[in-house]
Amino acid sequence: MQTKFLVLMDIHYLEIFATEYPAHLHERMGATTPPKLTALGNRDLLALPKTALFCSSRCPGKVILTTYDQATKWRDGGRCVISGFHSPVEKECLQILLRGSQPIIICPARSLPRRVPPQWKTPLTSGRLLVLSAFTATTNRVTAELACRRNEFVAALADEVWFAHIAPGGELERLSKRVVAWAVPQQVVDISKKDQVRDHF
Repeated sequence: MQTKFLVLMDIHYLEIFATEYPAHLHERMGATTPPKLTALGNRDLLALPKTALFCSSRCPGKVILTTYDQATKWRDGGRCVISGFHSPVEKECLQILLRGSQPIIICPARSLPRRVPPQWKTPLTSGRLLVLSAFTATTNRVTAELACRRNEFVAALADEVWFAHIAPGGELERLSKRVVAWAVPQQVVDISKKDQVRDHF
């Protein structure tokens, strides 16, 4: 069994009016903008063009394979990917991305963990990983509500959004409508309707 390692790097706080705070967060999220962000790792990654990855917990097999292929393309192309990396497919995509050298931003639906997985250590120390939380230090348990808030936060930070699968009537469907309202380019893999990728980039 792998042992998680204790976070020894400096943790930084980004207040809403600070220079480092992403300006377009407030433009998109309005009154729900997090007043303070907590960051572990390379904060310069926030300035890079970012693709947000989302996938619901249950999705068709063909979608899974398409998503893994896309994660490999992002890895090999050096694209910065931002996600909560929480659903099973998102977790596997993170493993694919960690095997590359491109930047990654992980946004947990809780406060920053005191201990992080050992496979994050090298990316953190080499400056290609940022762990970013929009929640207070006392928010230690992930809930469905926090996951929804985290997903909106991730989408608001992104320059484009990639939905691997959206369950009809689910939270990601609502989020997709928000992304449209923000005029952020999005791509949806929709096997259940057309068995193809619909490209909106």
